[in-house]
Amino acid sequence: MKKMTCRQLGGACDLEFQAETFDEMETLSKNHGMEMFKKGDKAHLDAMHKMKALIQTPEEMKQWFESKRKEFDQLPHH
Repeated sequence: MKKMTCRQLGGACDLEFQAETFDEMETLSKNHGMEMFKKGDKAHLDAMHKMKALIQTPEEMKQWFESKRKEFDQLPHH
């Protein structure tokens, strides 16, 4: 298992996710983001707006995801 926080994945808190693959990590992060969106959590909504601005084009989004995938790949297993 590898661990990353919501903040490491572009979010707004230090909730820790554990997953075997980056795809699993991405799903956990998205689910958490949707939950925070539904709750109207201001910090997470602000983070979502920043991410939206950061990834304006498909190429930018791809580069961002690849950088996070590399970060995940370099993490130690727990």
